[in-house]
Amino acid sequence: QVQLVESGGGLLQAGDSLRLSCVASGRTFSSYAMGWFRQAPGKEREFVAAISWSATTYYADSVEGRFTISRDNAKNTVYLQMNSLKPEDTAVYYCAAGVDSGTYYYQYKYDYWGQGTQVTVSS
Repeated sequence: QVQLVESGGGLLQAGDSLRLSCVASGRTFSSYAMGWFRQAPGKEREFVAAISWSATTYYADSVEGRFTISRDNAKNTVYLQMNSLKPEDTAVYYCAAGVDSGTYYYQYKYDYWGQGTQVTVSS
């Protein structure tokens, strides 16, 4: 069993930067693929970014070049650095973990989810 706890959300203005953190319990963190998803009001939850066990990264087109996902296996933590934030980035951001299957974009590939952290970007 893996428990995930996100932190770092907040209220920001367009153009600001923010770093989200997700701390995982469990001794097998380094073998998991980790992902960030988000859900805006009235919309489906969508893929944002993922990082494989070997630290290969994947991004949604909407955040490519602005967001950076990284992991620190010694701290059982995955980060999402978000730069040049836009109002359309407003959402609840969820951290997810799953066995690394080589596919990272689909929610069903992840077995464990955090409770989410709210990010609100005003114009």
